[in-house]
Amino acid sequence: MATRTAKSGAGKATTKAKAEPAGKTAAATRAATKSKPAAKAAATESPVRVEPTDAGWIAARHAKPAPKAKAARPAQTATAAAPAALRRRRRPTREERSAAGKVQRQTVPVEALGAFEPAEDRRDPVAILEQQEKDRLQFLVPVRHARMLQNAFGFYRGAPAVMAADLGAGLRTDLEVQLCGDAHLMNFGVYGSPERSLVFDVNDFDETLPGPFEWDVKRLITSLVVAARENGMSRKKQRAIALAGARAYRMFMRRFAEEDTLTIWYTQLGVDRILAGIHDPVLRADTARTAAKATSRDSAQAAAKLTTVEDGSRKITSAPPLIISLRDVPLGLLPKDVERATRMNYETYRRSLRPDVKVLVDRYRLDDIALKVVGVGSVGTRCLIGVLTGHDENDVLFLQVKEAGRSVLEPYLRRSRFTHQGERVVAGQRLTQSASDIFLGWSHGPAGGDFYWRQLRDWKGSVDASTMDVAHLLAYGELCAWTLAKGHARSGDPVAISSYLGKKDRFDVAMADFAEAYATQNEADYAAMKKAAEEGRIEVAEVF
Repeated sequence: MATRTAKSGAGKATTKAKAEPAGKTAAATRAATKSKPAAKAAATESPVRVEPTDAGWIAARHAKPAPKAKAARPAQTATAAAPAALRRRRRPTREERSAAGKVQRQTVPVEALGAFEPAEDRRDPVAILEQQEKDRLQFLVPVRHARMLQNAFGFYRGAPAVMAADLGAGLRTDLEVQLCGDAHLMNFGVYGSPERSLVFDVNDFDETLPGPFEWDVKRLITSLVVAARENGMSRKKQRAIALAGARAYRMFMRRFAEEDTLTIWYTQLGVDRILAGIHDPVLRADTARTAAKATSRDSAQAAAKLTTVEDGSRKITSAPPLIISLRDVPLGLLPKDVERATRMNYETYRRSLRPDVKVLVDRYRLDDIALKVVGVGSVGTRCLIGVLTGHDENDVLFLQVKEAGRSVLEPYLRRSRFTHQGERVVAGQRLTQSASDIFLGWSHGPAGGDFYWRQLRDWKGSVDASTMDVAHLLAYGELCAWTLAKGHARSGDPVAISSYLGKKDRFDVAMADFAEAYATQNEADYAAMKKAAEEGRIEVAEVF
């Protein structure tokens, strides 16, 4: 079978044949997906009001250039020829960009995005995870299993590779953005901007890659349904939360489509704006507490918790298997000359920094480094933390060093233009976030492999999804949807995407349909992993 995908450019649409699993034509999918009625507005009303910008909606204007009159060739002078940078092909007009989105509706109907049926040749989810784990530190793999087996939401967090395979087998649009790649609700949070304000944004980019915008939306909305189920909410409330999140993405993308380019680029969501938009006193108080806790999480706090002072230097305290100083790492896992290899890795990272940040980093010295288990899906990758000190042992900077492999999306999309996977992560983060960590950089590992660097704690904070009631989860889902739409508007074409989404609730219903179906599939995959553990196929740690 073949399916069509549309590409736009200067107002023209073309179609191309693309391999598709049996039974996955757009027509068959449309027939299989009937819209469910949306929940009543009162049931999905959010206690949070967030506007995309404070500058109002400024319509983008793209005037068509006047036709050039033919003239005799001018004499060769220093100013006769236009610079190469000015001789670019004509920009598509706003109308053409909008038309491109509408062409996508004909090729991949919005309703078709709501369909999910496992492919007949769908891979065993446990086998996908085992394949991922071949290159990981094997003594930490059981910790990963333990964290994923806590509940269905833990499994979902640790299995983006499983969902990537399912997304790759289905219909997709050609409306490309810089994907987060793993946009579940726990990968959003607050952190300190370089200007020292507390902002809310996506904060995990291990799987970032250019791809169809709807893959991120599906990952987010499904995570809301999975979390709602774990919290014991009714099917009606689960659907209301999913519909509200999808609607928020559609409405905010529509508003971003009306903004000018710089307004979109400078837009960010500060915690002060979030608090100002919350009219529920309980939710406002909870948000204020989360913000206050986040601002206490910095390098000084990490130093007090994770290090001791020995002879004027900071040394990281081992707490196996979650934190292991390089002094205590088992033989064979690291190069023989650990200190030299570490210094070489650090110098490679330093060369990736901006000149002004190099000046700042050079005022510190690297005192110690250790392996540290982080997250759920990342467990087993080579993740480290480094403690640096400035003018004395109390002038502290903590950096995190994470191994960067190829994105789990890459088998189903184009290969990244970055050969260094750490650089891929850093570039995707800088493109998507409104404000990024100044210490972002990348390096080659001492024993091979690619790594990226960032601050370990810089006012970072996230919510506990397991404690959220309906109102909290609904409001948080809308904040995540706003943030996702903003990132997609920065890296993609908000006019084309908004035109594709339309003004009606078809997209909202499609995302809710998909999320409910995939949440059920996630439960089945979680059960398969539990069975594998019970049968001894995979090992599960007791300490995690």
